[in-house]
Amino acid sequence: MILEKINSPKDIKNLSQAEMEILSEEIREGIIKRVNIIGGHLGPDLGIVEATIAMHYVFDSPKDKFVFDVSHQIYPHKMITGRKEGFLNPEFYSKISGYSNPAESIHDNFIIGHTSTSISLATGLAKSRDLKNEKYNVIALIGDGSLSGGEAYEGLNNASILNSNIIIIVNDNEMSIAQNQGGIYKNLELLRKTKGKAENNVFRALGFEYLYVEEGNNILDLIQAFKETKGTQKPTIIHIHTLKGKGFEKAEIEKERYHWTLPNFLDNKQPKEQQENYDTITTDFILKKKANDSTIIAITPATPGVSNFSFDFREKMGANYTDVGIAEEHAIAYASALAKNGAKPILAIMSSFVQRTYDQLSQDLALNNSPATILIYWGGISSADATHLCTFDIPLISNIPNIVYLAPTNKEEYLAILEWAIEQNEYPVAIRVPFGEYISTGIKDQTDYSKLNKYKIHQKGKEIAIIALGNFFELGKQTAKEIEKRLGIIPTVINPIYITGIDEKLLKDLEKDHKIIITLENGVIDGGFGEKITRFYGTSNIKVLNFGGKKEFTDRIPLEVLYKKYHLTKELIVEDILKYL
Repeated sequence: MILEKINSPKDIKNLSQAEMEILSEEIREGIIKRVNIIGGHLGPDLGIVEATIAMHYVFDSPKDKFVFDVSHQIYPHKMITGRKEGFLNPEFYSKISGYSNPAESIHDNFIIGHTSTSISLATGLAKSRDLKNEKYNVIALIGDGSLSGGEAYEGLNNASILNSNIIIIVNDNEMSIAQNQGGIYKNLELLRKTKGKAENNVFRALGFEYLYVEEGNNILDLIQAFKETKGTQKPTIIHIHTLKGKGFEKAEIEKERYHWTLPNFLDNKQPKEQQENYDTITTDFILKKKANDSTIIAITPATPGVSNFSFDFREKMGANYTDVGIAEEHAIAYASALAKNGAKPILAIMSSFVQRTYDQLSQDLALNNSPATILIYWGGISSADATHLCTFDIPLISNIPNIVYLAPTNKEEYLAILEWAIEQNEYPVAIRVPFGEYISTGIKDQTDYSKLNKYKIHQKGKEIAIIALGNFFELGKQTAKEIEKRLGIIPTVINPIYITGIDEKLLKDLEKDHKIIITLENGVIDGGFGEKITRFYGTSNIKVLNFGGKKEFTDRIPLEVLYKKYHLTKELIVEDILKYL
């Protein structure tokens, strides 16, 4: 086995072509094995194997600096740089992340999990190198849709005038996470058709030297191209045409489905028919609205899988659907303008990715008070890696003026809020789509959500009140039962719904017969919902205990461990209450 002999990039340099071909297949086998057991990015990593081997054969990492965009394409690099056991031995899987991480290896230069950053980061590395009069290559690998992100354009714009060594490898596998979107990909298509010879070349127009490699999975062609550019003193683009999913037939054919997979994908012959859940009721709702209203438009920033915007849904929506590419900032401004001009946009975005949109949320959306609907998916404390945490959306969104942010707790509330959000024209409305257990009361929600910040009393009690937001409403009810069982007190249980405001009348009424207020939120506490309640009671005798996540970056820590750490179990919450009674 060739891979057994590869412990660092230096070992690549001694291989023959035949050995490198064998190594390519062994790396693919390791990727498929790992991803099938723990899940992860499959298609993009399978497609970049030969290019990674060639990069390490020609360049000299860690002296030469590699920056991997999004980290969708970093598995082969990890296997070559001393971390192969994280792909070959299940005992080591959890010790190696799926993303670029300097704590793991000197061959990784940054923690990277979000898109379109590699060119900017590489430009900074190159500029600092020049300031110190050092000599080495800086290589950014970008692709898999990352060129549609705004920072990629900003990076290209500045890298092109660096006037020194920076090499940008554009991995053109003809895909993003879903299909490519945007004008730059039309130019990439033209360049592929003309084998890089088209006069209309966006990279040359920006000032880059340009080299095209048609066989981007041919090791010898790649080695030749990399040797030609090694040591260059001009900003250079190497455009390589690769096959996403190479070596795994299903991933080659169904590129979107196999971009990223859950564990045991090899055993899943056909996607299981989905039972009703928050994703399916959302798409069903949007389709019904669109059938009667031509101004309804659904939007995704290149991540239709997050919101279950399936092929069938997209086809039925037709012109009433836009995938803006990996461009969340544009998505917010686009939705704002659509709403301002009389359309009814519904933008679906993953909580972790909304972090890139703060300025657009504030300036383009909220300041203009555009009545767009923003659906925030997967919000909550999770066991994800540090780059994909979804715990920060509450403080980020809820403290921007004009935006109304709501957290429904069940199907009926969610659909009623979604209907109100789309049809009202007074505010930008964000909805934290319920995440986790699917809950339906079977009773249509008749709440008038235009009366802002009116909390719902689920259970009237005394002494202790539990204000449990969104996904943690069920935890609030369980905690109430535990309090009654252990303390003999029937607490008040409140479903606040509104993240962006407080029900001052209800909170004032609680002062009459309550001593302790508990707040529960499935996200970071600092700047969050609970602090609004604490601030309200600041001058009173009421004791407020806020429960939620700590302001920190966690990395692949099991959810049950985090819940215990943050005291987010009914037993630990009651123990904390006892300290103050």
